[in-house]
Amino acid sequence: MTATRQLFRGHGEVAAGKVIIGLNVAVWLVMTLLSAEPYQAAGPVFQHGALFGPYVADGEWWRLVTGAFLHSGVMHLGFNMLLLWFLAQEMEPVLGPWRFTLIYSVSLAGGALGVMLLSPNQPTVGASGAVFGLMGALVVLQVRAKQNPWRSGILGLVLVNVLFTFAVPGISVGGHLGGLLVGAVTGAVVPFRRVPEQGDALRHVVLAGLGVLCLVAAVLAARAALPDLVPTVQA
Repeated sequence: MTATRQLFRGHGEVAAGKVIIGLNVAVWLVMTLLSAEPYQAAGPVFQHGALFGPYVADGEWWRLVTGAFLHSGVMHLGFNMLLLWFLAQEMEPVLGPWRFTLIYSVSLAGGALGVMLLSPNQPTVGASGAVFGLMGALVVLQVRAKQNPWRSGILGLVLVNVLFTFAVPGISVGGHLGGLLVGAVTGAVVPFRRVPEQGDALRHVVLAGLGVLCLVAAVLAARAALPDLVPTVQA
């Protein structure tokens, strides 16, 4: 079996995926313990960490990142972590932990940008943007590896989740689509072989720069939307 055929089919050690899942679960536990039951949104973790455009525009830029580690309930957390585990098993054994984490992080930033562009006035939480980014990256990576994303099932999974995004109220369309599109870009750029090749370092720098660019653009988008979000006090 050739190296190309082995791509995105192994289920080796998943270190980064476990760490990311552990962080999400730990934050959810803290959020739950510190919340005024039964409303987690009343707790301090949500209040100081959820992604919300007016607060981002006011300088609380960390919400662009922390919002992706908060979840609205155990079902929300469980679905995202299950999908993250599946994708980590497919991708991390091939990419390695650092490249996998880089794709996840840049996709997270893309999801935050999508939220600030489409729904900055809606408090948003969840790892869905980053997870959608992993799906987008995997589709492109399989195409680059001359695999059929329809046969593997990942393209069908993407389409089902996109339809679910538009069909169910209360889901962040901007977060999902932003993460998906930026993740697809990372899949086109990231080196996908463990053997170092010329230009790999430049590709990593480009991806890191894309993530920073998404975060900066998200802050600017939040500031641009601020006059429409905060009522003007009239005398």
